[in-house]
Amino acid sequence: VYTICRMCVLGKRLLRVAINDCHKNVSGPLHDMFCPNSSLSCDQYYSTHDVSIVNGIKGLSSGVIMDNIYDSFLETGQYLAIGKNPEDIEPMDAGNQQSNQVTSDITTTFTILIGIFFPSVTGIMAGSNRSGDLADAQKSIPVGTICAILTTSTVYLSSVILFAGTVDNLLLRDKFGVSIGGKLVVANMAWPNEWVILIGSFLSTLGAGLQSLTGAPRLLQAIAKDGIIPFLSPFAVSSSRGEPTRALLLTIVICQCGILLGNVDLLAPLLSMFFLMCYGFVNLACALQTLLRTPNWRPRFKYYHWSLSFIGLALCIAIMFMTSWYFALLAMGMAGMIYKYIEYRGAEKEWGDGIRGLALSAARYSLLRLEEGPPHTKNWRPQLLILVKLTSDLVPKYRKLFAFASQLKAGKGLTVCAAVIGGDFTRSYGEAMAAKQSLRKTMDEERVKGFVDILVARNITEGLSNLVQTSGLGGMKPNTVILGWPYGWRQSEDDRTWQVFLQTVRNVTSAHMALLVPKGINFFPDSTEKVFGNIDIWWIVHDGGLLMLLPFLLKQHRTWKNCKMRIFTVAQLEDNSIQMKKDLKTFLYHLRIEAEVEVVEMMDSDISAYTYERTLMMEQRNEMLRELRLNKKQSLGVVSA
Repeated sequence: VYTICRMCVLGKRLLRVAINDCHKNVSGPLHDMFCPNSSLSCDQYYSTHDVSIVNGIKGLSSGVIMDNIYDSFLETGQYLAIGKNPEDIEPMDAGNQQSNQVTSDITTTFTILIGIFFPSVTGIMAGSNRSGDLADAQKSIPVGTICAILTTSTVYLSSVILFAGTVDNLLLRDKFGVSIGGKLVVANMAWPNEWVILIGSFLSTLGAGLQSLTGAPRLLQAIAKDGIIPFLSPFAVSSSRGEPTRALLLTIVICQCGILLGNVDLLAPLLSMFFLMCYGFVNLACALQTLLRTPNWRPRFKYYHWSLSFIGLALCIAIMFMTSWYFALLAMGMAGMIYKYIEYRGAEKEWGDGIRGLALSAARYSLLRLEEGPPHTKNWRPQLLILVKLTSDLVPKYRKLFAFASQLKAGKGLTVCAAVIGGDFTRSYGEAMAAKQSLRKTMDEERVKGFVDILVARNITEGLSNLVQTSGLGGMKPNTVILGWPYGWRQSEDDRTWQVFLQTVRNVTSAHMALLVPKGINFFPDSTEKVFGNIDIWWIVHDGGLLMLLPFLLKQHRTWKNCKMRIFTVAQLEDNSIQMKKDLKTFLYHLRIEAEVEVVEMMDSDISAYTYERTLMMEQRNEMLRELRLNKKQSLGVVSA
């Protein structure tokens, strides 16, 4: 048998010539290849090295395994040779390269080797793919999968060791066997005849193909039946005998496209990506379900720990990028798009979503972190509680409140839309659910991202007070209340119209929350409009800077983006108006707010008693501006010193 697998070697290079022609006689074909014109113009490597005939299959006792332990990777076009000496592997005469010497057709690396070898061990999910046909899948799948892994691992690893211990290094790397006439190495080693390997390879390939054609269509049909991916619904149909005919035809088309590529080595790394993505997601799902302690996660297999799943996930990701980083990114991108499509269009099933469970755990952790202390002043932003008045049809009376909230928030922070329905909860539950759906629909139409809450109470004032006190959860509680203005309080004979409003204002004040009452809300712009002009702020009452912040937040929305800010402040006659204007401009500069400043001088009699009291006779604000000016002078003094 060994005499059949003899190779012709020039120096350390492997040649693709017949054994009978492996000599340097002038009349021989080898001499004509390397010396096409005359003996004076022979190839330099041919002239300085001898040819020899080497047995390709040397046997276990030859010690050839030591030559095959180390890697011998080559780049495209390099010669197959013993060792990595550039003189032996680098082409010097490109004219004869393809005609007489064996070269590497692709750049070989360890990652390419993994990508080619990995699809041969991807049958471990075959039992899961056909779980619907098993009598006891919970018992059969673990036992069958573990036995299959042990069997195939033993066969594959023993084959690798036996080939490395018996076959010469050059012949082992001869991809297509051109040095021995295009024959299979393993066929030449077979007993009693090479047809044993040829028939076995054919049957093995046929079995693997049939396994794919039986497992893949059923898996595709199961996905289509679940309605997870809507555009696959036509493949949920079965034939009269229960066979997934449509899914089978699609599988055949996909397989045929792979065959038409003409080179399985090009397709193998991409196939490995999808297998690794599948295994990685299975590991990720098992680990998440275990860590989240989902009640419906009750695995029967006892010898399992979540760390094993994370190790498997890490190995899958590592092998993906080791094999081909661009194929890995492509596969991850495709998986992400499919997930977002399922999330957007797919049907919700009874087994739930692991990512949703992870989101709930993350939300719980974040809420507990927010409880550790009050938010810093620099992190403050309006967390809105919109108190909505409903009509008799359970629709919001002032719809523009939602548009105003959307423009103020720009999609950031917390928004809670709440309303109170008078009555008894046991009798008004249906009405409350209808009102909740109505508010949710309005929020979706106005593109307000937030939560809806409906409270049924016998007393409207008490209900609003309860909402102010209890809305939110933990550290995510509203700090700003938006309340509609009671337009008909003068004409209404019912005192409750204004009493409810005033009591709500008192409740908000007691809760130390900011209060926004947009008067003339029906004249406010929609979120789809763009307004131009000025936003005027009358800075009369010292409010801690809220009046400065609100127009700035509004200008972040495209509706108010083109508007300019103007700040009007009131000064008494004895105040220095010029200095006040200068100080206020400095104040706005440090706040990084662009606005025009105007100072309006007024007499004490023109200022209402309420405003006069709230500003502490205007001295508090003036003192703040003076302190700002003083601090600036002190800082300049320190610099100059």
